Amino acid sequence: MAYTLTGKHLIAGNWIAGSETFDSSPATGPVRSFSVGSSALVDQAVKAAEEAFETYGYSSRESRAAFLEAIAEEIDARGDAITEIGSQESGLPEARLIGERGRTVGQLRLFAAHIRKGDYLDRRHDEALPDRKPLPRPDLKMVQRPIGPVGVFGASNFPLAFSTAGGDTASALAAGCPVVVKGHEAHPGTAEIVGQAIDAAIKRTGVHPGVFSLVQGGSRDVGTALVQHPLIKAVGFTGSLGAGRALFDLCARRPEPIPFFGELGSVNPMFLLPEAVAARGEAIAKGWVASLTNGAGQFCTNPGIVVVTEGTDAETFTTTAEEALAQVGAQTMLTDGIADAYRKGAARIAAVENVRSVLTSTCDLRNAKPYLFQTTAENWLANHELGEEVFGPLGIIVTAKDADEMVKLARSLEGQLTATLQLEAGDEPVASRLLPVLERKAGRILANGFPTGVEVADAMVHGGPYPASTNFGATSVGTMAIRRFLRPVCYQDIPAALLPEDLQ
Repeated sequence: MAYTLTGKHLIAGNWIAGSETFDSSPATGPVRSFSVGSSALVDQAVKAAEEAFETYGYSSRESRAAFLEAIAEEIDARGDAITEIGSQESGLPEARLIGERGRTVGQLRLFAAHIRKGDYLDRRHDEALPDRKPLPRPDLKMVQRPIGPVGVFGASNFPLAFSTAGGDTASALAAGCPVVVKGHEAHPGTAEIVGQAIDAAIKRTGVHPGVFSLVQGGSRDVGTALVQHPLIKAVGFTGSLGAGRALFDLCARRPEPIPFFGELGSVNPMFLLPEAVAARGEAIAKGWVASLTNGAGQFCTNPGIVVVTEGTDAETFTTTAEEALAQVGAQTMLTDGIADAYRKGAARIAAVENVRSVLTSTCDLRNAKPYLFQTTAENWLANHELGEEVFGPLGIIVTAKDADEMVKLARSLEGQLTATLQLEAGDEPVASRLLPVLERKAGRILANGFPTGVEVADAMVHGGPYPASTNFGATSVGTMAIRRFLRPVCYQDIPAALLPEDLQ
């Protein structure tokens, strides 16, 4: 399907130009102009979303499932165009964009199937007991209901799966909540094509056009206007700790505070236990390097920290990792800003006392190569900045004196998206000490794997204690993500004809 970019915003079914424009900054291909968002456009979009909620929030699960499936079909129909412009804007290879599109349409279809089943509604019924003494019990029915319009921020590192029609949008629409997306300025063309797909699905299925709007670009005022709009009832965000925390604070300071579901990244530590390193240390090192450098290290689950007990096996692991990393060529980073932050992060780590540079590198404009550093657990524990995320293919190997120091390091960790144990059967006594600690630190714990693959499934948790995310009880990946945009409502002695369809 051929595509034409308008450079405009999609507001409740209408493509609207802004009064100002900004130029895209693609890794390759032509520079394009797009309209700049404004607070007025946000207000228009959110008011349309509130109007849409009056019907969409009470629509049937089947109609919403059909809408989600129509979005998936329309995205697939524009697959070649999405791959072409997505690769130009982000510098990601075509294979990665094709795979990410598959994930995006897959999660739309997964949520369609999920709401058809209806289990997420958590329906409960306590029948009336009119003869109970000393007091009768009323008839009580409970069900999960959608909360209202949701604001979503597109992510820089996933132009599809965490952006315009990504997991936040899919789960909100599945719940019955209209969505207003603030597109990320790193990939506005990709966002517009996906917006066109959603617009086409709206027209196909006849849902209210206010159910989705896309506001491109804009200053911080646009994001502020979205999270502070009184009709917005929750916000989904994937991005940096600094930006996420600022938006979280804005949500908390509202006259009506609202939940902010921010996924803010982590260093995703890997603990290599002694028998595992002795048995397959070289294989683990090569697997770690592949995970660390996948997508130029621009995954929120990038395993940036390895913890291993000191000794010959640790030295072999480090040498193998160094040799493997030296073979990794330069990779294009997603934006100029990310590349600049990567350079500064590497310089910050290198400047910490008692940190050895195992492999130094360069980041020329948007072309980055890996860095590898090594330090002791004692030094890591004494320098908090070593535990702060550097977004890119940078790894730190931390050597602990023994299992006690390894456990001490685990206890010092801030909240993480993931934590990994590499172990053999003989390592289970140490693992049994680490697991209860890591359970309190991370949303997902792996054994003998690498964390950069996040399966979209019922049991997946992509979140964790702060600063990995702002709500440790939520996930941004998997069907449980729908819970973010629902709230329980109890109906006491309500006549059956007046109850929501899902309770009738």
